[in-house]
Amino acid sequence: MSRCLIDQRQVLSFIERCMLAVGTKPNHARSLAEVLVEGDRRGHYSHGLNRMDMYVKDIQHGVCAKDGEPAVEKETVATALVDGKNLLGPVVGNFCMDLAIRKAQNVGIGWVVAHGSNHYGIAGYYSMQALDANMIGMSYTNTSPLVVPTRAKECTLGTNPISVAAPANNGDSFVLDMATSSVALGKIELHERRGDIIPEGWGCDSQGRLSTDPRKVLNGGGLVPIGGCEATGGYKGFGLGMMVEVFCGMLAGSHYSQNIRTWKVTDRAANLGQCFVAVNPANFAPGFNDRMSDILSLHRGLEPAEPSCAVLTPGDPERIQIIKCQNLGGIPYHLSVVKVMNDFARQIGVSPLLECDSIISD
Repeated sequence: MSRCLIDQRQVLSFIERCMLAVGTKPNHARSLAEVLVEGDRRGHYSHGLNRMDMYVKDIQHGVCAKDGEPAVEKETVATALVDGKNLLGPVVGNFCMDLAIRKAQNVGIGWVVAHGSNHYGIAGYYSMQALDANMIGMSYTNTSPLVVPTRAKECTLGTNPISVAAPANNGDSFVLDMATSSVALGKIELHERRGDIIPEGWGCDSQGRLSTDPRKVLNGGGLVPIGGCEATGGYKGFGLGMMVEVFCGMLAGSHYSQNIRTWKVTDRAANLGQCFVAVNPANFAPGFNDRMSDILSLHRGLEPAEPSCAVLTPGDPERIQIIKCQNLGGIPYHLSVVKVMNDFARQIGVSPLLECDSIISD
């Protein structure tokens, strides 16, 4: 498969210019661009450049605010309820995670929830901010209903991602960043865009039956929870998705489940609920980072079932992808994604467009 290699600075500038073209504040545009580029750099292509047009359209249609800043509505020394003011998700996310970290520095834990937010990119972007303060970070968000619960055939939950990041020694870390659906919707969209089938266990058709046709999943069907069908433990993923709603929709007082607008339908504000947590290990047993390094080394040192496939811990695949991008001198994008985004940029009068530094093969 051929891919287009693009310098990440060029992608960052391109996304910023597209957001500025529809009236986004410069610092808000920068916040969004940084999240999307980091998603691509880490290999989460479903939440990077591929998503840019969605944010632009939300601003264009007036269902996402261009001006203002998030505001604290209620707080204690360890907790806060934030009104996201219907701003871009990364703007709300950065505000909330910074607040959670500051609270954790003072009292050992910070638990911040927000309503009135929007799609915020990869959940790991926020949990990892706590690593710089040598803390554990967590991030959760609800989303538009895209997931069909176990035994059902109607979407009632979002992909509702969870992320936990924990520091180890020498800059090493544990970084879990995952949807509570079997995959993120963007991966289905990328397969559909390329004309590829999807693995069984990613989604179902309108009757709740597992399907490998991305079109059936995207048109009337839905994603399935982690675990797939009931026989393979899908009810566990269903439970995790509802747990995220407890932390986000219920605590924050945002929209939740089927009350959230339909995915990519810009008829009203999304009003997503999000949760950001920071925990200071210094307030607990000493030697946390040492034990984290030990458990990471223990698992990375296991003999692999397949000699060519080393055992990886959460965050390792992303680190490998980042090193790959550094060695290549850019981020490798599928050609169709670049074309779609360039065509979209033309429609809003943005130039220069993305240019491929080179074409590489996987």
